[in-house]
Amino acid sequence: MSNLDKRSDKGLEIARAESQHIAGEQQVGSFFAQLKGFWLTFKTMFGKPETVAYPEVKNPTAPRFHGRHQLNRYDDGLEKCIGCELCAWACPADAIFVEAGDNSADAQYSPGERYGKVYQINYARCIFCGLCIEACPTRALTMTNEYELADATRGKLIFQKEDLLAPLRSGMLEAPHPMYPGTTDTDYYKGAVTGSHPSQEKNA
Repeated sequence: MSNLDKRSDKGLEIARAESQHIAGEQQVGSFFAQLKGFWLTFKTMFGKPETVAYPEVKNPTAPRFHGRHQLNRYDDGLEKCIGCELCAWACPADAIFVEAGDNSADAQYSPGERYGKVYQINYARCIFCGLCIEACPTRALTMTNEYELADATRGKLIFQKEDLLAPLRSGMLEAPHPMYPGTTDTDYYKGAVTGSHPSQEKNA
């Protein structure tokens, strides 16, 4: 056997010994890692459980929780939505559909020229990111703390305008009705209208 073959065999023996040593260290490390995992499991067995008896018990949501959307109204009852469709354009999931309509003297739904005639949100697509809220120029669209939206069919997950409109508060009148006397849409946007006027109710 030549000296070259002897050196080659010796190198193979050294490499084999090193690999066996590394494998042994890995086995020891794996054993201690398993012990660490078992200890974590054992420790949590005696801790206070985080389980909540939902739906009997419901934890309160955060103040700025992203839940079901709401179409807001002005203090006299006119709708804030002007049908601009900016929320639909901002939606990354294409979950919002808006169709605008024209206000008239006999049917005034919102201040100004247009209102949201058709408004739909598909909660089978919505990812609750809140970009639609940021895009709305009149604060017509906000998000509530309601999160129980599951249903048996996909069709029921498409909420219509009637499902999203905020309930009427005291002093509000159901649209359509005329704008507050002597005001413009700018006055509404600035918050100058704080309630309804008797003339609005008469002509409603």
